[in-house]
Amino acid sequence: MEGWAESLAPEVAPFGIRTMLVEPGFFRTELLTPESTHYAESTIEDYAERTEQTVAAWRSMNGRQGGDPDKLAAALLRLADLDEPPLRFPAGADAVGVFETRAKELQGQAAAHRDLSSHLGYGDA
Repeated sequence: MEGWAESLAPEVAPFGIRTMLVEPGFFRTELLTPESTHYAESTIEDYAERTEQTVAAWRSMNGRQGGDPDKLAAALLRLADLDEPPLRFPAGADAVGVFETRAKELQGQAAAHRDLSSHLGYGDA
């Protein structure tokens, strides 16, 4: 989804349409209950162990997610009322952590080959 929100926002802004991409962390809903979530059987041996670990982690989180869905709803209503809502909204402390980690990773990637990247233009540009 990288870039989607950034592309859509300027396209629809002239029509008075505002966009906001909500990237939620884990909220204590019924999403992770056995009645709501069914996991596909692993069919690729190379992914089996990792899939088992992910499923076990998600099952252990059921009923213990940190996010309160009522507070999320109130926050989204508040943001929807803004003249300038954020382009991306990390919903929940865990989502903020993911944003911060990703920002550090991107900074590191930009810095790793800055000199090479910065010298790819025409000499007259």
